[in-house]
Amino acid sequence: MLKTFRIGGIHPKENKISAGKSIQEIEIPEQVIIPLSQHIGAPCQPIVKKGDKVKVGTQIGKSVGYVSANIHSPVSGTVLKIDKALDSSGYRRDAIYIKTEGDEWEDSIDTSSNLIRELSLSSEEILDKISKAGIVGMGGATFPTHVKLTPPPGTKPEILIVNGVECEPYLTSDHALMLEKTEEILVGTTIVMKALKVSKAIIGIENNKKDAISRFRQLVKSYPNISVEALKVQYPQGGEKQLIDALIGRQVPSGALPISVGAVVQNVGSIYAIYEAVQKNKPLVERVVTVTGNDVKQPMNILSRIGVPLSNLIDKAGGLPESTGKIVSGGPMMGKAIASVDIPVTKGTSGILIIPTLEAKREAMRDCIRCTKCISVCPMGLNPTLLMNLTEYEVWDRAESNYITDCIECGSCSYTCPSHRPLLDYIKLGKGKVNTIIRARKN
Repeated sequence: MLKTFRIGGIHPKENKISAGKSIQEIEIPEQVIIPLSQHIGAPCQPIVKKGDKVKVGTQIGKSVGYVSANIHSPVSGTVLKIDKALDSSGYRRDAIYIKTEGDEWEDSIDTSSNLIRELSLSSEEILDKISKAGIVGMGGATFPTHVKLTPPPGTKPEILIVNGVECEPYLTSDHALMLEKTEEILVGTTIVMKALKVSKAIIGIENNKKDAISRFRQLVKSYPNISVEALKVQYPQGGEKQLIDALIGRQVPSGALPISVGAVVQNVGSIYAIYEAVQKNKPLVERVVTVTGNDVKQPMNILSRIGVPLSNLIDKAGGLPESTGKIVSGGPMMGKAIASVDIPVTKGTSGILIIPTLEAKREAMRDCIRCTKCISVCPMGLNPTLLMNLTEYEVWDRAESNYITDCIECGSCSYTCPSHRPLLDYIKLGKGKVNTIIRARKN
């Protein structure tokens, strides 16, 4: 019997219509826009100015806080300006505009496809390379990786869990990467194991990716301390706490981090980026993005440089369908609707989902019928209808005592509600307010 997490979960239609499509490269545009905030934490400080010449891999943004990540140029050319630009949040934020000239890379970067297995660096040297390369969580969370791989005092990692689940409907970028860069991911896994000083790693992959499971199991025989586990297809299996529960049977306590149960979780995209940073001296300047939707002409997985407008990727997939009602950055469950296709690809852009008008339409909200479906599917064991009501009436102390901050924003409650109540919308608002109150109390 396939493993899965113990509490809640749903099985929405998978719609992996771009599965099996090889990764396609996209042309570099005449201009790219590089947001200075592509990660959780403090935005970068620009370290270039108008007129400066840059190459692919030149550092252009410096992290200025503990939770932050460096940013590098994804193209060679000339810095046009530092100005505001619209990002996926819908706000205009600081960004670096670069005019593309050729495709010249920094000399220190190994651009060959040769696999490098040998590793002589120490744990500290590995973490330093990861930090300098600006790597973040590429499953969508965008938490700076070097911070995550530096456990807090008093904690000790015991196991590395590699997240190859990709449980979001439609998205296949991780699946494509696992098929085409299998051994690089395995080498990357050994690198992270050395950085964490752990002797065991598990790669978890949902059972709807049998080709990836088979390929990993074939190659992992040369890596004795790494195992591959096929998991039941169950959303949100890719949530850190859910994946830890499924693979090692440990439940992370309320308000605690995975390290509290000895686990560190890394997405396969991040693992591959770590391999490139440590073995190839390559900073994070590109990523795989799924462009998909039921009316998209050619759903595909595209290797895109950071800073390329989303419109370019959509054009490569056949253009914007006439039926388009909504465009989502990410997947349908946890992604965010965007206001413009001119916003750039960032480190956290896992997918572009184009939803037809009829599918995008929200049903009218009706009264709660007390069916408790939202409670039964919540993977965190919360009461979503109660949390929505507490938010609506601004009863913040009760919202906090009912663990609103534990919500992982997976959307399972809204998905299953027969009354079409915007449960997650309200819970997000309430969670933000309660977190603000908690921070103020600590200060």
